[in-house]
Amino acid sequence: QVQLVESGGGLVQAGGSLRLSCAASGSIFSINVMGWYRQAPGKQRELVATITSGGSTNYADSVKGRFTISRDNAKDTVYLHMNSLKFEDTADYYCYVQAVRGMISYPFWGQGTQVTVSS
Repeated sequence: QVQLVESGGGLVQAGGSLRLSCAASGSIFSINVMGWYRQAPGKQRELVATITSGGSTNYADSVKGRFTISRDNAKDTVYLHMNSLKFEDTADYYCYVQAVRGMISYPFWGQGTQVTVSS
């Protein structure tokens, strides 16, 4: 079992910045991919950004140039630094971890943290 604890959400003014963090604890699993998804009211959950254990990153087109994902492998923690926030970024943000045991990978999800951007 992998447990994920998120923090850093809150209310921020448009144009401002916010940093989310997610600390993973467990397990007998090896952490491979870490990332962030978000879900706005009335919308499906969508990928925001991911990062591999080797540091390779991927971003949704809507956040490229504004958001930066990073991780501290020694602490099993992933961060999402959000700059130039827009009202459209308002959503519940969920930490995602792909953990590997043997030849099988398993997804784990955080409890979600709310980000509200005021216009």
